[in-house]
Amino acid sequence: MILMKDILQEGNPVLRKRSVDVNLPLSNEDKIILTEMMDYIIKSQDPVMVEQFSLRPAVGLSAPQVNINNRLFAINTYDENGGKLYSLAVANPKILSASEEMTYLNGGEGCLSVDESRNGLVARSKRIKARVHLFNIDTGEETDVVLKLSGYVAIVFQHEYDHLQGILFVDKVKPVLPGIKPIVFSVDSEQ
Repeated sequence: MILMKDILQEGNPVLRKRSVDVNLPLSNEDKIILTEMMDYIIKSQDPVMVEQFSLRPAVGLSAPQVNINNRLFAINTYDENGGKLYSLAVANPKILSASEEMTYLNGGEGCLSVDESRNGLVARSKRIKARVHLFNIDTGEETDVVLKLSGYVAIVFQHEYDHLQGILFVDKVKPVLPGIKPIVFSVDSEQ
């Protein structure tokens, strides 16, 4: 089980490296990494588990954050309307297109690898299209798909994608984002 002690913190050089593509189909090791990252996220969204294991709440986690330089990340969150759950175990993502229209998370972004006091506003594309290799943790199936994401889920995806590029959200924080409409989503989670 991944715990907070296993998550690299800002200043660790691994977080600044570009991650490498993994071989497909996924190796057993990569499947385990994706499963463990998703397990952390799901447990971190349960107040009992948060208390028991001293977890910081999360909606996403990337392999570089757990000291693995591979293009893997997991996301488990609802859209800003709370209607649709996006539970994605992603390998080798590539953003194909991003809208010129920008947005940001009204409460600012956070990250398990960055001290909570440094949460901040980051302009992100409101809509993205990405090619990914998905791993279904429940069935073990793997599929190549093109995802079209918008709003909050697009923000989360871009945040995790940045980790694979060696970029932390604090690199992009602005004190104000005039002329950009925020995504209003009250969430007590970190990315």
